[in-house]
Amino acid sequence: MEKVNSQKELMENIANMNRDNSVFQFRIPGKGKFTLVLQEEEQRSIQADVEANPELKDMIEQGRKEFKLGKFTSTSEILKSLSPEDFR
Repeated sequence: MEKVNSQKELMENIANMNRDNSVFQFRIPGKGKFTLVLQEEEQRSIQADVEANPELKDMIEQGRKEFKLGKFTSTSEILKSLSPEDFR
């Protein structure tokens, strides 16, 4: 267990974490013991999703066309249209 004496030390250790070095156990004097776990997630872009699903590309293009034509409903309009009965 490593002793961490400053924010700089902690940030350096976090920066060095990766898939192979994903658990960092440390102690901060006066605070206690900590275990930090790096949980990497695959970060897919919208472009990758569109390439994987041609229907999604069509849906996005259609949505853009309708937005330009003014065929949309604002969030506040949607919220005003809802009632407690809609959630039962």
